Amino acid sequence: MIEKLKHKYALSEKGANAMVRAFVAVTISNLVLMLPVGLLYQLASYLLENRVPKDKLIFFIIGIIVTLLLIVISTSFQYNSTFYSTYVESGVRRRTLAEKLRKLPLSFFGKKDLADLTNTIMSDCALIETASSHWIPELVGAFISTTLIVIGLFFFDWRMALAAVWVMPVAFAIVGYSKTVMGKVHEKTITYKLACLDGIQEGLETIRDLRSNNMADSYMEGLNKKIKDVEHHAIVSEFANAAFVCSAQMILKLGIGTVALVGSILLVDGKISVLTFFAFLLVVTRMYEPLQISLQNLAAVISINKNCERMDEILSHDEQTGRENPDNKGYDIVFDHVAFSYKAGEQVLSDVSFTAKQGEVTALIGPSGGGKTTVSRLAARFWDNNAGTITVGGMNVLEIDPEQLLSLYSIVFQDVTLFNNTIMENIRIGKKDATDEEVMAAAKLANCTDFIEKLPDKWDTMIGENGSELSGGERQRISIARAFLKDAPIILMDEATASLDVDNESVIQESISKLIRNKTVLIIAHRMRTVDGVDKIVVLKDGVVAEQGTPADLKAGNGIYKHMVDLQLQSEQWKYN
Repeated sequence: MIEKLKHKYALSEKGANAMVRAFVAVTISNLVLMLPVGLLYQLASYLLENRVPKDKLIFFIIGIIVTLLLIVISTSFQYNSTFYSTYVESGVRRRTLAEKLRKLPLSFFGKKDLADLTNTIMSDCALIETASSHWIPELVGAFISTTLIVIGLFFFDWRMALAAVWVMPVAFAIVGYSKTVMGKVHEKTITYKLACLDGIQEGLETIRDLRSNNMADSYMEGLNKKIKDVEHHAIVSEFANAAFVCSAQMILKLGIGTVALVGSILLVDGKISVLTFFAFLLVVTRMYEPLQISLQNLAAVISINKNCERMDEILSHDEQTGRENPDNKGYDIVFDHVAFSYKAGEQVLSDVSFTAKQGEVTALIGPSGGGKTTVSRLAARFWDNNAGTITVGGMNVLEIDPEQLLSLYSIVFQDVTLFNNTIMENIRIGKKDATDEEVMAAAKLANCTDFIEKLPDKWDTMIGENGSELSGGERQRISIARAFLKDAPIILMDEATASLDVDNESVIQESISKLIRNKTVLIIAHRMRTVDGVDKIVVLKDGVVAEQGTPADLKAGNGIYKHMVDLQLQSEQWKYN
């Protein structure tokens, strides 16, 4: 049961146990609320005899006080077992989710839309919190307490019990039947919401391009349609839900009528007493109240099934694991007959074998789509290869914990990611416990000091979202400063200068030349002049190593590399007529 609850509602083991306690607490609370009915029954029996003995008055006074105390205690127990426990579990779930996301392979994120993940982490998580505190415990508690009360009614008088109970399975069957319909409706609702979120996010990210191409109005028309679709489908969803729930609640209320009708007939025939008739009327009015809410809760629980599945998909996904103590001997990177595909049937790498030696610079070049970026990602275990082996210093990367493996790498991407923080803290990401002096020394090696000293607050300058206050060259130098600060023995570099002007390129090339000394360096190159001085070139085409060797050897070979060099020379000599 605990395991089912964990997967069904994305709970921790402690949260699943807390939910079971919540079921018990709500059940007890509902049963305690039936105690006043028992006191009224006793009082009515004495009133029908036209007398209430004095000793019974004390009994009723004590009974009222005890009942009030029990209601307070049970309500408090219910609150702590539902709301308080849910708040604790919410914190556990969010921390667990954050830890889980940290351990998932990047292939998981590659297959997921950003808006979809954001919606799952934020909205779905909040919805499950509401379900755990309000809907699920109330539903299960009401079901258990009502079952116990119904059993008692059958012992009291089976005919009146049938008159009271027949509506319950009918009402719940109506809401239960909505599972298939509401599942499809809710799935469409999620689809429309994600399309809307995608549209909003895309619009914000591309606002400059939209305006520069006079496409803002056209884009807003499409976005408005997506918003209208969400609004329209929300109305459809609410109407469909109300159609089932309201119909079920109407059926449930018929129970009071049938109890009154059957009870009147039995009373006239002398088969039951007035007191029994009165008792059943009291019980059903109290018994149906939590069931009315339970019907709404059942519909709500049915509607969150997809949200729970999306959350459980993250929490149950296989993690990247491995040893936490690397045992490499040196830092040579060896690809041995490596194959890889992002999706089944779409092979990206077929048979890749090469060695990037320590103390040398190895360049990956080749046509677009040849697998250069994929090779660098596999080397750092961003993804796991499907076949073959990748080793670092003789150590299979698949056997090492990803975070421990990445401690051996400094990575400089072409697209730099900066945070809305100070210059100092953005560089310190390379080494979280670095002193200010160490950060400044790394920045100096990356030729950052000159432009930092010109900023308003120098090292404490806030650089805006993704470094919006800095130029492209300055952002790239911050990225290289991080790599200097980390000072890892392996450098992975995606052409860091491809989109820069000549002045910035020469400054950054100078910084990179300092960074790569005595390290294993693997670079992805698009400009042939960048790789002219490297130790080894690996040419990738259609997922295989087409050729490899020194620049001089490959130029003499008249192969792909020679062809790419000739093409770039022609493009550089091109003039506008």
